[in-house]
Amino acid sequence: MNASTTLKSSVFVPVELPDRKPLLSKAGWSAFMVALIVVCAVAPVLNLWVPEGSALHLSDYAVRLLGKIMCFAICALAMDLIWGYTGILSLGHGLFFALGGYVMGMYLSRQSAGPDALPAFMTFLAWKELPWFWALSDSFIATFILIFAVPGLVAFVFGWFAFRSRIKGVYFSIITQALTYAAMLLFFRNETGFGGNNGFTDFKSILGMPLATQEMRMALFVITGCTLLGFFLLARWLVRSKFGRVLQAIRDAESRVMFSGYSPLPYKLTIWVISAMMCGVAGALYVPQVGIINPVEMSPANSIEIAVWTAVGGRASLIGPIVGAFAVNGAKSWLTVAAPEIWLYFLGALFIAVTLWMPDGIVGLVRKLRRKKTPAAPVTATEANQTSVRKEGGAA
Repeated sequence: MNASTTLKSSVFVPVELPDRKPLLSKAGWSAFMVALIVVCAVAPVLNLWVPEGSALHLSDYAVRLLGKIMCFAICALAMDLIWGYTGILSLGHGLFFALGGYVMGMYLSRQSAGPDALPAFMTFLAWKELPWFWALSDSFIATFILIFAVPGLVAFVFGWFAFRSRIKGVYFSIITQALTYAAMLLFFRNETGFGGNNGFTDFKSILGMPLATQEMRMALFVITGCTLLGFFLLARWLVRSKFGRVLQAIRDAESRVMFSGYSPLPYKLTIWVISAMMCGVAGALYVPQVGIINPVEMSPANSIEIAVWTAVGGRASLIGPIVGAFAVNGAKSWLTVAAPEIWLYFLGALFIAVTLWMPDGIVGLVRKLRRKKTPAAPVTATEANQTSVRKEGGAA
């Protein structure tokens, strides 16, 4: 009788579903707003209005370097969506980065050449007319659309066949690396109309405004920073939605997801295309700040570096890949000047150390240290009673 009463009481215990968590916590929104203020206000003031002799002056070199690293951080964030949250390791994201860069480079080359004129490299190679795929390169609106469309279309076609064939694991990684290597060899050829091994360079203006001014460099810096923050919010919203929970389920047990009635193909293909388009936008922002785009950006080594940034910062954390991109590229910028001969050894040792001792990356290590310092929360009387009722009901 007592067991029956206990069982009934356990059956009617109300189930409290977890509340839908906000996109960011209060501390998260505070950090986000601080980052936005730094990008949109502090950095421009330090670069444009603080005198060069001041210790607080942000140099033009630092602006270009930070702008370039923010483009890399967008790529790392895109990699985290596909690798950290979906379990698909891509070694070909450098291709999508370069495709976005080439679309922007075509527009900037037309701007530099002037209306009704061929880009400089075509004149040098004695071309008589523009190839058909350069038809829309004189329009900024068309260029803006193609920055998303070209990497997205390539990713969709490749992903459709790869995911439909259920290629996964190391085989998928090898195929993506082969894809970017084949594209690099294609773009190296002069007859393809993409500038050969020199690519596109010597850009002079964008939207009719000169690129080589301090104000334009700062404007590109601000746009890149805002884009990075915007993509972070988009990624955060995606992974916390039902769509994101299915992606994580696919990562952890794809076969169980299929048995539950979900088809992994549309989910994997959608996040794959979104990730590719993010890299395309990063490449488009990278080109006017660096001033050149060539097939080297498609090299498999560049794609591997994107994976390294993500792993070093911490997969499946969103903020981790951004931290990893800044940490690794900051170290690269310093080491290639101070000790260029040891940079590659340092990168290899860093990746090995992360794999062996910090599988969750820098962010994971910080979280572990915080958990050690923070005492465990005491169990309330209500929680203890509910646990006791469940145990007794199970025993009965």
